[in-house]
Amino acid sequence: MYDFAPVDTADKQTLHDDLLSAAKALTAGEPDAVANMANLAALVWQFLPDLNWAGFYRMVEGELVLGPFQGKPACIRIPLGRGVCGTAAATRATQLVEDVHAFPGHIACDAASASEIVVPIIHEGELIGVLDLDSPLPARFDAVDALALEKLMAAVAARLR
Repeated sequence: MYDFAPVDTADKQTLHDDLLSAAKALTAGEPDAVANMANLAALVWQFLPDLNWAGFYRMVEGELVLGPFQGKPACIRIPLGRGVCGTAAATRATQLVEDVHAFPGHIACDAASASEIVVPIIHEGELIGVLDLDSPLPARFDAVDALALEKLMAAVAARLR
């Protein structure tokens, strides 16, 4: 049994540093990508405040397919280039969206979502999928989150393929 817990008084950077350490420890030695995604979705959900969805979409035969997550039921398949997740996958660039309602082609799986960040997961040049986080708060995510989540995905990408 693992016992990881965020420090309630930690600043944002410390919280992300602790999340990275916990993620590395939690996935170390586990070869199953889906098991690692499931534990990472739960860990992100536990560590980062003000989320209403946290999870993965896996790259399967040219489209994004729902993977392990925390939150309400979600869209199962997303074509590349469609919505925030599809855009992140197609461009291989993090999408930081302060207002999802202003994002052209946004796919609303949960009407409560107001902001979103999607980080592509790339290992050895291969797009494995994306990490998708939604929040009911507008502008919940910022550049600190983007850099930290990119670092997190880079650190665990080999364990998610």
